[in-house]
Amino acid sequence: QVQLVESGGGLVQDGGSLRLSCAASGSIFSISGTGWYRQAPGKQRELVAQIIRGGTTNYDDSVKGRFTISRDNAKNTVYLQMNSLKPEDTAVYYCYVQSGGSNWVGNTYWGQGTQVTVSS
Repeated sequence: QVQLVESGGGLVQDGGSLRLSCAASGSIFSISGTGWYRQAPGKQRELVAQIIRGGTTNYDDSVKGRFTISRDNAKNTVYLQMNSLKPEDTAVYYCYVQSGGSNWVGNTYWGQGTQVTVSS
């Protein structure tokens, strides 16, 4: 059974920083991508940042230059460093791991979510 445990959320002032962590336990045969989504009240869940096969990173335009996603394979952990936070970054942040290969798609695993609140 794969479990993802997130940490690092909290309350921060406008312009502040937080680092989210997502530690994975269990066995996943092949990972095609991992990253972070967020969901603000009354809005749809949106992709914030991801690392896909080969190490390529992608970011939503709203966080480019402010957020950095990284992964420590030895610790089975993915991080999201968030700098210059804005009130509009306030949301519940969810990490995910997508299993799969070059020509197949497996299960998607989700963390429980961690609240990030940015006060103005």
